[in-house]
Amino acid sequence: MGLLDIINDIGRSAPSGQPQQQPGQRQGMSPMAMAMLALLAYKALSRPGGIFGNAGQTAGSGAAPAGSGAGGGGLGDILGRLGGAQAGAGGGGLGGLLQGGLGGLLGGAAAGTVVSGGLNDLLKQFQDAGHGDVAKSWVGTGDNKEIDPGDLASALGADKINALSQQTGMSRDDLLEGLARQLPRFIDQLTPDGRVPTEQEASRLI
Repeated sequence: MGLLDIINDIGRSAPSGQPQQQPGQRQGMSPMAMAMLALLAYKALSRPGGIFGNAGQTAGSGAAPAGSGAGGGGLGDILGRLGGAQAGAGGGGLGGLLQGGLGGLLGGAAAGTVVSGGLNDLLKQFQDAGHGDVAKSWVGTGDNKEIDPGDLASALGADKINALSQQTGMSRDDLLEGLARQLPRFIDQLTPDGRVPTEQEASRLI
């Protein structure tokens, strides 16, 4: 299953109150899909040596911490760029959006790097927040363990949730409910072999 199929699957099972995408219908990216892709992109680009990581080091404080205020601004920037790429994709559909919007996100970051590096860092964030066993189940080949929306909010940080809510137009409660339901399946589908794909493997999903 490619990333386009995964995004379409998310669109067809949009959270309550969000428009649902019908099978075979070519639409823009759903707010929930944008939120999850933006999370991966932000985590990948906040790593040491990444765009936001370099910004933090330039300020003399090391890589920007996951819960910092700067993180929310960076996440909002990513969402804005994804939204702009989506509007510019026109008749190109999601395939064109993923190639031009995600693949060229913020200075030409490769889509494979965003998916692989973002997944690794996002999973580590859940582990550091005490939800490592839950997140590990999403990667593994068994059943996905559930996560409470409150635990999800605590793990991701208030600034990330606020940025995602503002940029996607979803209420905080709807966003957290949707992420708690969709993020485990999203990560599960990105890790069909029971492990995080390498950058080369992830790039073939596009």
